[in-house]
Amino acid sequence: MPICTKKELPAYSILEKENIFVMGEDRAMHQDIRPLEILILNLMPLKEDTELHILRMLSNTPLQCKVTLICTESHEAMHTPKEHLINFYQTFSDVKNNKYDGMIITGAPVELMEFEEVDYWPEVCEIFDWAKTNVTSTLYLCWGAQAALYHYYGVKKHKLDKKVFGVFSHKVQHRKVPLVRGFDDYFMVPHSRNTESDINDVKNIDDMIILAESEEAGLLLCMTEDGSEIYCMGHPEYDRYTLDKEYQRDMAKGLSYVDLPVNYYPDDNPENKPNLSWRSHANTLYTNFLNYYVYQNTPYEWNKISQ
Repeated sequence: MPICTKKELPAYSILEKENIFVMGEDRAMHQDIRPLEILILNLMPLKEDTELHILRMLSNTPLQCKVTLICTESHEAMHTPKEHLINFYQTFSDVKNNKYDGMIITGAPVELMEFEEVDYWPEVCEIFDWAKTNVTSTLYLCWGAQAALYHYYGVKKHKLDKKVFGVFSHKVQHRKVPLVRGFDDYFMVPHSRNTESDINDVKNIDDMIILAESEEAGLLLCMTEDGSEIYCMGHPEYDRYTLDKEYQRDMAKGLSYVDLPVNYYPDDNPENKPNLSWRSHANTLYTNFLNYYVYQNTPYEWNKISQ
């Protein structure tokens, strides 16, 4: 799938080198088709890494996607160059009068705080409410998923006794649902979190379908019956070295409680190249999201999305 974005975005040249079809905005304007309009609310501190991860995942269908990146107005990003934000990001105020075919809301490193303690919580809640009538289908990731479940349904998050950190096996449920079409019975996904949304609380939501869970990591994937809300508690978009970077970062800080990521390093030796065991199912998840819940459901005219 051609990803339509600015050629100057650092992820553009990296994806080109990976032989992924990316397209500059100028070329896209000369094609007589309407690309899918995808909005990404990036709440991660290292925004450039997250951009690359998600754009890589969006690259595996024949559908053309035009990506718009937004960040929060009520919180100033400290770990991404201001020049990058000025050049490639907008804010919710800039886009709230638009309609979007799909939206992705990332995780954020604020999970040990109560939702209401997060300085941009009111802004995120406004975006959640706006998405109900302005986006065909929204994919919520990690903290973004916990936050949306809390905002929409009152599902509280719970602090874990031990961080879920590593790559875990998950069992597919309701495999006839298109979101998990093409999945094996069991598949691997990375997690890196200290909290969880209790699967029993989610099961009590009337129109929510549980699609994948893990004995070790708990709930992974669920969605509303109409596919307008999709929740993923892990990080299928992570690349081979993301967990390694997190582990090395925490070790460098001298944090005594840091454990090796599970099912990640061969022989549990951090000197070994990490195994990449989740990429095919991650690609399938994003492809199914774009095809079945965005492309197949969105109207050609954006102003009809809320209908």
